[in-house]
Amino acid sequence: MSKSIAVITARGGSKRIPRKNIKEFCGKPIIQYSIEAALASGLFDEVMVSTDDEEIAEIARKFGANVPFMRSEETSNDYAGTNDVLKEVFTEYEKRGQHFDIAVCIYPTAPFVTAKKLKEAVELMESEHADAVTPVVRFSFPPQRAFVIQENFLQYQFPEYASSRSQDLEPVYHDCGQFYVMRVDNVLNDVKIKKSLPLIVSELEVQDIDNEEDWQIAEMKYKIMVSENVK
Repeated sequence: MSKSIAVITARGGSKRIPRKNIKEFCGKPIIQYSIEAALASGLFDEVMVSTDDEEIAEIARKFGANVPFMRSEETSNDYAGTNDVLKEVFTEYEKRGQHFDIAVCIYPTAPFVTAKKLKEAVELMESEHADAVTPVVRFSFPPQRAFVIQENFLQYQFPEYASSRSQDLEPVYHDCGQFYVMRVDNVLNDVKIKKSLPLIVSELEVQDIDNEEDWQIAEMKYKIMVSENVK
């Protein structure tokens, strides 16, 4: 029987929004939403937080996540990627005699993550025998019609689409920045992902949170999502 783990990656340092990962969002530390969604899904044998910060670790444990070990210095700097963090986590569990087959990496500032989305993503990967699933959202304006500024003047970045109707252009998507599903062995063995599937999410349930204005917009969107009873 396969075993699953949720890894919430929550480094202590945050320059644009201080203490971002535990800042209050609609009445709760924002990391609490990720932990609660993972636990509510019933998918995981382990829900853990990878952090280098004792305060984050304490809050994570308070809301039901495990923090069995702290993140190393090598994966706590500004240059370490998420894959580096995940590989460290999986390797440490292997050393402790715990092997997982499926993992979901959940970001700590992702209040729009729900148990329903997590279940859909894992079921999609398993049913389609894919390597990974990533939630994506369609660009609200077609990037093919983008402008660039050259010598103070506007120019179409892609002039070949200048006269195209928006509805005739191929839809383009971007990562929601909430979570993604993977197979643990692919990470441990540095296997390149070949079959990655999308989970398409509504724009009302997606918001990058890079500054205080983003934070306020995210709170407004979250309140709409809650009012619509999205679980």
